[in-house]
Amino acid sequence: MLLLIAIAAGLTNVLGRMVSDERQGWAIFAVMGILLFIGVMTVYWSESRGNPAFAAFNVDSTSSALQAGGNMEGKEVRFGITPSALFATVTTDAGGAVDAMHDSFLPLGGTVLIVNMALGEVTFGGVGSGLYGMLAFAIVTMFVAGLMVGRTPEYLGKKLEAREVKMTMLSLLSYSLSILGCTALAAAIPQGVAGIANAGPHGFSEILYAFASATGNNGSSFAGLSTNTLFYNMILAAAMAMGRFIYVIPLLAVAGSLAQKKRLAPSAGSVPTHSPQFVGLLAGVVLIMGGVAYFPAVSLGPITEQVAMNHGTHYPAP
Repeated sequence: MLLLIAIAAGLTNVLGRMVSDERQGWAIFAVMGILLFIGVMTVYWSESRGNPAFAAFNVDSTSSALQAGGNMEGKEVRFGITPSALFATVTTDAGGAVDAMHDSFLPLGGTVLIVNMALGEVTFGGVGSGLYGMLAFAIVTMFVAGLMVGRTPEYLGKKLEAREVKMTMLSLLSYSLSILGCTALAAAIPQGVAGIANAGPHGFSEILYAFASATGNNGSSFAGLSTNTLFYNMILAAAMAMGRFIYVIPLLAVAGSLAQKKRLAPSAGSVPTHSPQFVGLLAGVVLIMGGVAYFPAVSLGPITEQVAMNHGTHYPAP
């Protein structure tokens, strides 16, 4: 797990050194660390509570207790709940290797794994890709901050104008289009639906996970989905291409545009981008933009499944 994120995490310090202010790198690192911590705690909480369908009752039979040992389905006994929850969160943030079957995670835990990849794996992520994804969110954050203080936004001493903001939004929207567009197509035609192994919302979650993983070039899967068909081979390959090449081209345009601009000295009206305030604002923008983009899709899959599970509703095999 350490090796999965070591280089990507180290690049935040490289960023600070390149702009001659290591505090900038620490701010980005802090945001990534906060998002990783939230994800790990959420997955662990969900898996350690277990499935309510298997909960034992107290002596007085008036209230249900937690499932003994938590949800161990799909997990190796030598690892158990805690390392499996940690590894699953780290790998959907950065890598693709697994030490537990993600398809067997409870719906809330599965939600975190899907969202980690759907956000562009900006929590450390791949070597370089996580950093430029987080910097895209940083540009949007400074645009929002500029609207609040009523001045042209700046980041790392470079003025952010309409061109940079438009290219950044185009990049972020292309990523969402790949995941949500391909998921909608697969869920609407017989060739896509034929691959799911579970009825109800979990089957939809399998499709959504597949395209979040492919678009993010993650490689993990909800293994219940049978993707070795002509349809899935072609559309997953298209999602992989879009998630890396279409996603990065507008960001390269942003980088080229900013490189041509002169670096400005901080003024009294500049928003500091190394402060706790910026860290909180950036983390909030990442979560809010992720919620706006993916909440409807996640609601159809793992959130619906979680609510149904809590009410004792189960779905027969397709």
